[in-house]
Amino acid sequence: MNAASGVTLSAAATAFDEVAGSYDALFTHTSIGRAQRKQVWMRLLAGFPPSSRILELNCGTGEDARFLAMVGHSVLACDASPKMIQLARNRADYDRYAPDVHFLQLPNENLRFLMDGPRFDGAFSNFAGLNCVADLRPIAAALADLVRPGGRLVLCFLTRVCLAEILWYLLHAHPKKAFRRFAGKSTVRLGRRAISVFYPTAREIRRCFSPWFRLTSRRAVGLFVPPSYCEPAIREHRKLLARLESLDRVCAHWPVLRSLGDHLLLEFVRC
Repeated sequence: MNAASGVTLSAAATAFDEVAGSYDALFTHTSIGRAQRKQVWMRLLAGFPPSSRILELNCGTGEDARFLAMVGHSVLACDASPKMIQLARNRADYDRYAPDVHFLQLPNENLRFLMDGPRFDGAFSNFAGLNCVADLRPIAAALADLVRPGGRLVLCFLTRVCLAEILWYLLHAHPKKAFRRFAGKSTVRLGRRAISVFYPTAREIRRCFSPWFRLTSRRAVGLFVPPSYCEPAIREHRKLLARLESLDRVCAHWPVLRSLGDHLLLEFVRC
């Protein structure tokens, strides 16, 4: 499936195209990547009723979509990057759950192409795909038309303030990087390309979605588990990482702390 034929790739999609082949090695299959993803999977399992029809935005190589299919959901997984989608399809070909997963090259701004189909029971976006979007309101409006009343959204954003990132870069004498998220926007390098990344606060995100969706839960992902670029320093310390995961499970929903992780996980219900 391809609903993006003839559409020029955005800068972010082009950048992710270039790193598609190495993305899983850099994040998905790392110890930090697995630890952070487990936190999100727990919320996906709790949020979506059995046998839901789910829309995924920014699916990357399809790790989350395949997991949801494995537990009985039907997933339409979308991404703007053609190479990410091709990798996801290739892996699904070897998976016995592939009939329950369909991959579609579709940028977030083209969600209107899905309007003619049946509504979804829920939608989600994992690990900062929506941080590449300057204005979330059109996406919120499109999801309001695509998700049935009572359906759920699970959205994972990079935070405005990441305590672990601040400490890491200050310890390594990089104060500019330590506070790069504070301005609400930064330019980061992905492979050979520079892309704009936005860091909306929970209040700003809630305002964009509030005409159609009600915020029901807010929690940190990667509060004590550090960001992925800390992998070389932690991969040999499995017991330490396990303790950090335990702390995340206990503290991720606490006021104040829930806004200081690497990511912020927000859950909404369609009004």
